[in-house]
Amino acid sequence: MAIEKWLAITSLALFVMFAGEMISIYNFMMMPTEDFEFSLVFDADAKIFQFISIGVAPAGVLAAVAFIMSKQYGSKFIGGMIVIGGISLFIGMVVSFSMLDKINDVHLTDIVSNVPVLFMVLSAPVIVVGAYLTKQKKRRPKKEYF
Repeated sequence: MAIEKWLAITSLALFVMFAGEMISIYNFMMMPTEDFEFSLVFDADAKIFQFISIGVAPAGVLAAVAFIMSKQYGSKFIGGMIVIGGISLFIGMVVSFSMLDKINDVHLTDIVSNVPVLFMVLSAPVIVVGAYLTKQKKRRPKKEYF
């Protein structure tokens, strides 16, 4: 496999990992904790920023690099991986957004309430870029006879 295929696969894995991290932290914030002091000290904003920097930011960069490397010849596989990554990000953010009304008011901040919406919007360009790559026709090399 070429390097751009591995980049697309890694991008997909990071998109899925970010969606899982967001769902897990939102699930944690929904549950009442037995340790009341820990729930007051817990800062969800810092964790969300950490998840963004570990998961979705590198995933976006890897998807962009895979796109740039393969846009000359087009690739259904790479485009499909990027589309699936965008769809998984969108689905994860929809699930996270649906959990907002159940989160304890102690943990509900602007970051917690706006991050799912932000990444739902940002998943659309990822899907469009991947779809563009799958529709790109492979160019035939020009044959020079003389």
